[in-house]
Amino acid sequence: MGVNWIGLWTIIRREWSRLMRVPVQAFVAPWISATLFIFVFGFVVGRRISLIGGHRYIEFVLPGILMVNIVNAAFLQSSSQIYFSRFLRYIEEALVAPLSYAEMIAGVIAVVVARSVITGIGILVIATAFGATSIASLPEFLFWIAAVAMVFGLLGIVIGLWANNFEQLNILNVFIITPLSFVGGMFNTVAMLPGWLRWLAYANPLFYFINGLRHAMIGYTDANEFIGIGVAVALAVVMSLAVWRLYAIGYGLRE
Repeated sequence: MGVNWIGLWTIIRREWSRLMRVPVQAFVAPWISATLFIFVFGFVVGRRISLIGGHRYIEFVLPGILMVNIVNAAFLQSSSQIYFSRFLRYIEEALVAPLSYAEMIAGVIAVVVARSVITGIGILVIATAFGATSIASLPEFLFWIAAVAMVFGLLGIVIGLWANNFEQLNILNVFIITPLSFVGGMFNTVAMLPGWLRWLAYANPLFYFINGLRHAMIGYTDANEFIGIGVAVALAVVMSLAVWRLYAIGYGLRE
């Protein structure tokens, strides 16, 4: 059976329309947050720090700031979309439509990636004002934005299916994603960590994502970038299969 392009486009258009009803929350808020991080940590603090990895500190921290905002945008977009579609019960419209589970998931993830790309481009434009924007490899840069958006978009779907209230919806972001972001090489190299703590970086998937985006932007890497690519692809595949399975068994979809 072929792809139901009309149904897929309908899901994408509906989710994009929903997203554009809250442009301040979707785009302006992360841009303001990124501006504050760039100004305080990159510009103000960075002027008092010598070169790190052969680059100005503001150039070094920008990929981490960008990646954190991409992760948050992807996770919040998909988790809130699924949660509210369950809460308002309009997810039932998609379930009875002639759509495969893969098409339903693809429609959600397409908007997740679009939001992440727009968020990333906006942050790059903002960083230009501080003289910190540079792209060493555009294909690699686009890969990391799309791959990470897909991974955390799929994770957001899982949480959106599981959560029964707002507290549960935000628990992963508050207690897992945000802490891992700050210890994932966002502000420092692995060499700056005590030897006994370096395992914490190498065991953190977000370290490889931030490191990969940093390599794409300024050419600096703390680990083999192919390991990071493998981690991203493996997580995307595993999460895709997991989400498809949850849809197939109706987890969180059928009361």
